[in-house]
Amino acid sequence: MKHTISVLVENRFGVLARISGLFSSRAFNIDSLSVGETEDPTVSRMTIVVGGDERVLEQVTKQLNRLIDVIKVSDLTGENFVERELLLIKVAATPSIRSEIMQIVDIFRAKIVDISPTTLTIEATGGEQKIDAIIGMLRPFGIKEIARTGKVAMPREFRGKV
Repeated sequence: MKHTISVLVENRFGVLARISGLFSSRAFNIDSLSVGETEDPTVSRMTIVVGGDERVLEQVTKQLNRLIDVIKVSDLTGENFVERELLLIKVAATPSIRSEIMQIVDIFRAKIVDISPTTLTIEATGGEQKIDAIIGMLRPFGIKEIARTGKVAMPREFRGKV
């Protein structure tokens, strides 16, 4: 099972290296890692996706909490949370097939961010399934290049019924 962990850390030199080192030294594979500054410039949020059972998650959480620069560790997996990934994908696009690619882009609410005589570069955001789906739809046209972020996630504030 994949677990999504949100970690608030001090925004200092070497914190990312220490945290990734913690995972590698214990042979835990990081499926996805995204780091960015929060509303407080002295704090960064790391979103880490790691596979494993509850025992692995418990070990990871305990080890993270022992690090000096870690402020808070939250397992978002069982919670209601918002998640997004960003995809930049460069697709082969001759003039004769551009309109077909543009229809796919519209369906996925993505956008074309660059164009050349032989390619289109597309930006898409969404959950992992949406990103996987648009890649799958564009693959037959010939993917030239992909840049994909890791997952970013936050717990939802509203927990009641609408």
